Amino acid sequence: MPHPDRLPGTPDFRIKLPQDGAEARGYLLTPFGVNGTNKFLLREGSLVTADEWPGLGRHARRFRAELRADGALVDAPAVPGRIQDAPARWVVTRDIECNSSSAAASLVYGYDASGPESWRTDEGHPLSDYLSTGWRPPLKAWLVRGSNVSGHNLVRQLWLKEGFVSLSGAHLPPLEESDPTKSALRRFVEEGYEGAASYHQKQGLVDELHAFLTQMRVGDTVATYDDDRLYLGRITGEAVQTTSPGGLSNLRRPVTWRTDGHAYDELPGEVRQKLSVQHDLVDLTGVLDALDGLAGEAAGTDEAEVAETLERPAPKELALPEISDALADELLVHDRAWLEELRELLLDEKQLVFYGPPGTGKTFLAMKLAEYFGGGPEQVKIVQFHPSYAYEDFFEGFRPVEDPETREVAFRLTAGPLRELADLASREGNRHVPHFLIIDEINRANLAKVFGELYFLLEYRDRSVRLTYSGDDFPLPPNLFVIGTMNTADRSIALVDAAMRRRFAFVELSPRTEPTSGLLRRWLEREGRDAEPARLLDALNSRISDADFAIGPSYLMKPGVYRDGGLDRTWRTKILPLLEEHHYGEGIDVAARYGLDSLRERPA
Repeated sequence: MPHPDRLPGTPDFRIKLPQDGAEARGYLLTPFGVNGTNKFLLREGSLVTADEWPGLGRHARRFRAELRADGALVDAPAVPGRIQDAPARWVVTRDIECNSSSAAASLVYGYDASGPESWRTDEGHPLSDYLSTGWRPPLKAWLVRGSNVSGHNLVRQLWLKEGFVSLSGAHLPPLEESDPTKSALRRFVEEGYEGAASYHQKQGLVDELHAFLTQMRVGDTVATYDDDRLYLGRITGEAVQTTSPGGLSNLRRPVTWRTDGHAYDELPGEVRQKLSVQHDLVDLTGVLDALDGLAGEAAGTDEAEVAETLERPAPKELALPEISDALADELLVHDRAWLEELRELLLDEKQLVFYGPPGTGKTFLAMKLAEYFGGGPEQVKIVQFHPSYAYEDFFEGFRPVEDPETREVAFRLTAGPLRELADLASREGNRHVPHFLIIDEINRANLAKVFGELYFLLEYRDRSVRLTYSGDDFPLPPNLFVIGTMNTADRSIALVDAAMRRRFAFVELSPRTEPTSGLLRRWLEREGRDAEPARLLDALNSRISDADFAIGPSYLMKPGVYRDGGLDRTWRTKILPLLEEHHYGEGIDVAARYGLDSLRERPA
């Protein structure tokens, strides 16, 4: 018999436990628990885990012990054919009223869990869809598109003139609630748009209606875009459902619009990024400060609103530190103008590649510059490409992941190093801090396969693209810089296509040009050592006709070289094998031509 306090209009929910498919079922109750959310009834016959994991709270442990003591939880009977090492289960012998859906989920799982996300309908919809709107920030900002609603420009024809913003809901029945849950909206959309929209179109409409009717509040900033101009306003009233020609604007909110728009080219880059998201309603709260800045600059802005805007600290601007003498000295670069040019390239292009023969310090220079410009190693992430590296490794993809509590392995969408760094760089408070991704051996992977749709974002930082796996609209933050390294002695350099070359600035590090050519000599002088290794390296490179196979100074900048017999050992085991490979099949006596004895006899 149904519980008399069952929340009307809500379905049964279930949790399927891992490994053996055991299932718990229940439903929401009208009364609220002590934490302010609806109570939840765990139904008789449900199966719960007998294990308790370290993540289970003290109150939940006591609740489970009490239920076990009074016989509400008993050992589940053996199931014929059940695997021997299957987890132990308890069965619920009577309906159990829980303080919240999360308390019920913790009881079922044996560890603390979110009830609104854990409990699902038979169709897979989360319990959160059936709850009223929870807490949200006091002020938010929204983009609502209206310049092309079934071929009509509502921005110009209605919104700015009559002072409102709207959504089309031609097939919606009269809404029964002023603050409908997402599940109620889903029911209305399913009924009204049956045969008139695809499954994905209906899903998108539910999300937009939920945001427009329940998430938007009086006082929020609203923006719209028309004829290459952005218009800003403030929501002044609640949503209403009315009639309109063709149902193009029958869901409305009153808005006080500023009539002077802002040209697209004058908008901050972070705002232009958001405008590229292809939805009719977009949450702009992440760029609210930038929008407030635009509103404060507008002519005729109310003085009180300007004062309110000025009370907020101005967002810090993205910048790279100036090149210091200390950095130039540490890197042994005698020409500071060369380092200044690297800084300008990063500011202009956001991406650059150091290329050159082995041993020229490409990776070392990339790491030092990234840490200097980013303010420390915390803002730097390093990856190394290889032939089997793919988009799923680099950005995001489904990977097998073991649940630490249940030990169950499942495929989950997992972020790669670029996604992790981009998410970190775009957090509130981080957007003025430079973050660096270093890609070592960037030419060793299939770049088109690794970057996928991100190719576009490398060139257009003020746009976003729809991601392959998550479906998110993703931009590359303007404070994320990429430095790649490329070994020119590696034949795979030919795999770097024109599209990639157009998106990166390329800087050569060659033993035949500064600052690399004199680097070893300057290092030996600083270390108080004899300059002979620098003379020998210069003599060696003068005998190598192919500049891509010249030998860089870093081979001779290690402590082991200067121990007893170290120079000879390094030459035999590090440098000559490289040249053997270079001259393979040519019949050249590499030791006679490039050995230390030969170079000392005839240094040039």
